Order: sequence, then C-alpha cells, then structure tokens
Amino acid sequence: MSDSVKTEKKKALKEKRKRLWAEFKAFINRGNAFNLAVGVVIGGAFNAIVTAFTNILLSICTWGVPGGLKGLITVLPAANDAQKGMEGIGQFFSADQLQNLARSQAISTYGESTVENTPTLIENVKATILSKYTLHGTTYTYNMSAVIDWGTFINAVISFLIIALTLFVIVKTVAALNKKRLEFEANAREAYYQKHPEERPAPVVPGAPKPTQEELLTAILAELKKQNGEVEKPAE
Repeated sequence: MSDSVKTEKKKALKEKRKRLWAEFKAFINRGNAFNLAVGVVIGGAFNAIVTAFTNILLSICTWGVPGGLKGLITVLPAANDAQKGMEGIGQFFSADQLQNLARSQAISTYGESTVENTPTLIENVKATILSKYTLHGTTYTYNMSAVIDWGTFINAVISFLIIALTLFVIVKTVAALNKKRLEFEANAREAYYQKHPEERPAPVVPGAPKPTQEELLTAILAELKKQNGEVEKPAE
C-alpha cells in the first residue's frame, strides 16, 4: 500500500472522528436533551419531597391504628404441616406475647430448673422465634404461612391518592401563575403599543392568503424609501 493511500485513509478517519464529535456536541447541546437532563434531576429531588410529605400524611391518617396499616393482615389457614408454625405457638401471635412464649418454649425444651439457672436460654429461644416469624404491625406471623397483606394494599392506594392530589395542586398552582404571567406580559405589551402605535404589528386576518416573497420585498423597499424621504414616482 502506497504512502499516499495510507495518508488518505488517515485523513478520512480523522475527518470521520471530527464529524462524530461534532454530532455528539450538537446532540448534548440541544435544548431537548438539556431539558430532559434537568427534568430528571429535578424529578428525583421532587420525588424525595413528595415521598416525605406522603409519609407524614400517612402517619397522621393511621395515627389511631395499632401498629399502623401494616397490622391489617389475614393469615390463611395452614394447607400443610410446613405452614402450621412452631409447635406450641401456631401461625401467629401478638407482639406482647413474645417474652412469655419464649420462656414457655425454653422451659419445655430445657426444663424449668435449667432455665432458671441459665436465663440466657430464653433470649436464645426468642432469637429462634424471631428468625421464623415476621412482625406485621403488632402481630408476628409464621414466615411459611400464606398472608394477605391488606395494609400494604391500602397504604399503596392512600399513597397514590396523596401523591396525585399533591401533583394536581402543584400543577394547578403553576398553571395559575403562568396565566397571570402571560396576562401581565399582554398588558405590558398593549401599554407599549398604545404609546408607540407605529410599532403595532398588523392584525392577522383568519383565512387571508400569506403575502408572497416578492410582495414582502416590495413592502420593505417602500418602507425604506419612506424613511429616507424618497417619494415614489407614480407610474406613467
């Protein structure tokens, strides 16, 4: 391969790189891409605000519910031995019964005298129970049991309604502010045209044909002659 061919290929490759870089810079400098990036960043920050506000309202709405909405569950009957839970405890129990159940389990396993001499056995049994049961509000349920979590569903519905209402109020507020801004600009523009009527644009007649390029050039030329004090001679 001759040197001239290699030079031409290097030159073509260099031009291609320059063209790709120019296209990339044009893409990232586009208004749409920039606005999209700004929208994503602001949307992420705004999502944190809406989530925090929603959690506050949910806490207020569920103030009087013991354990909150997470405690609204339905434990389905055991369909097999794996769902029956630990012997002597069952599929679920109240959170305030945890200590007594742990003590009873420890006594039944190690004996009362051993438990009295070694109190840490109760804590060991409690840890075993907690590893097999999950707390829903104020109720522990066996991990293998089938549970209908009504609280999570209601929580999701309430969160959706609160977020939708919050966004609706924000959108309405922004729309009202934008309307006032447009009205202010229109009033300011009208006041300016009243002081300078010569600069008011000609009204656009709906359905009227648009002037051609020749007509626009003729009108511009006539206006320039008028400003220069030239009088157009009538055609003979």
